[in-house]
Amino acid sequence: MDFKDYYQIMGLAPDASLAEIKRTYKKLARKYHPDVSKEPDAEVRFKEVGEAYAVLKDPEKRAAYDKYGKNWESGQSSPPPDWDSGFEYRGGQTGGQSGGQNQEDYSDFFESMFGDRFGQEFGSNQSGQQRRPNNNRGEDSHAKVTIELEDAYNGAARSITLQSPEVDQQGRVVNKQRTLKIKIPKGVKQGQKIRLSGQGSPGFNGGKAGDLYLELAFNSHAIYRVVQHDVYLDLPITPWEAALGATVKVPTPAGSVDLKIAPGTKTGQKLRLKSRGIPAKTPGDLYVVTQIVLPAADTDEAKALYKKMHDELDFNPRKALGV
Repeated sequence: MDFKDYYQIMGLAPDASLAEIKRTYKKLARKYHPDVSKEPDAEVRFKEVGEAYAVLKDPEKRAAYDKYGKNWESGQSSPPPDWDSGFEYRGGQTGGQSGGQNQEDYSDFFESMFGDRFGQEFGSNQSGQQRRPNNNRGEDSHAKVTIELEDAYNGAARSITLQSPEVDQQGRVVNKQRTLKIKIPKGVKQGQKIRLSGQGSPGFNGGKAGDLYLELAFNSHAIYRVVQHDVYLDLPITPWEAALGATVKVPTPAGSVDLKIAPGTKTGQKLRLKSRGIPAKTPGDLYVVTQIVLPAADTDEAKALYKKMHDELDFNPRKALGV
């Protein structure tokens, strides 16, 4: 899946105003409309222009697209998992008519960026259900923020900076920033949402402000992987620990523990430390995945030991293959 340069598709500069975008879209839509155009690639170009317009005319989609585009690297097949972290949005609707085309005509690139993040109706609640307008109540806002795995074990207080797009007097999108202090509850999991009451959009004519929903994601960790409330760790062990058995120290986000390695343990074997995962109401588990690591044969003594094993052990790991 290739990155799509929507500005290039429409022949626009990255700082084009909203008025310029609308004028250009009308011109290109007339030029490439399949019912009237004589261009050989009219239908394809019409769809590309419609998709580009659906993004560039919307301040939130455009700001998100610009943020990703600045960090895009050739060869990427999809946006990085946390590319949209810290970006505040108020929902949106990608279905129906937008820029003259249906949602199912949008490219995989569009869907990978906007299909989930911007697929909600304005004013949706935490479960995604449509909420009826409540007099002058402000809209709810949404944002994704990243936290450390240790925050889920211990709870934490954090300052986060969110940016949201606005259209200035010249019709150009600018990002406005705000900083909030939040509390991370102990036991949160990937994708969980927390609600900050009254931190959404301001109400109208004295109406109540909307709420802000923060979707939590974990920063990549040097040694742990997280699945729901479970945590995974690849544990290097020596050949003699695997063959003879041993008790080894194992790190966990809550502190190190002693783990018994059974004789004959193989690479890829999964050992469970019950309730050592994220400490939710029902705690997760920590799974240790064994990885046998061979010592380097970088000295005469090490080479001699390997030669002795070769000579004295009747061992053929390919025996089951018939060779």
